[in-house]
Amino acid sequence: MNDTIENTATLNVTEAALNTVRDLLVQKEVPDYGLRVYVSGGGCSGLQYGMALDKEPQKHDHIIELEDVRIFIDPSSMVYMDGATIDYEDNKMGGGFKIDAPYTAPSCSCGTSSNSCSTAGHSCSTC
Repeated sequence: MNDTIENTATLNVTEAALNTVRDLLVQKEVPDYGLRVYVSGGGCSGLQYGMALDKEPQKHDHIIELEDVRIFIDPSSMVYMDGATIDYEDNKMGGGFKIDAPYTAPSCSCGTSSNSCSTAGHSCSTC
């Protein structure tokens, strides 16, 4: 695509998150897909993160390639994702993706954060 933006942002992704994305691509039988990360309104801080597997980038997407994993982020979401870290934490509650972004509010008092995403449905928790 002519209008995509490649490797223009700073995004940190842990090995645990990369491995989980790889596993999801194999489980869903879509090895050529990438991980779409997006920010929308909602949640305690006014922002909510979401994730989905996507076949290809959209026009103007930022494309971040880390080893064999591609991450697609639209320009509006990239404003909030620049400098963020995506991690995957496995715990007794089932685990999930966690996004630590420098431009969002910290966790809310209920214990769920606008920057904690579950793997079930790839959408983020809200209070």
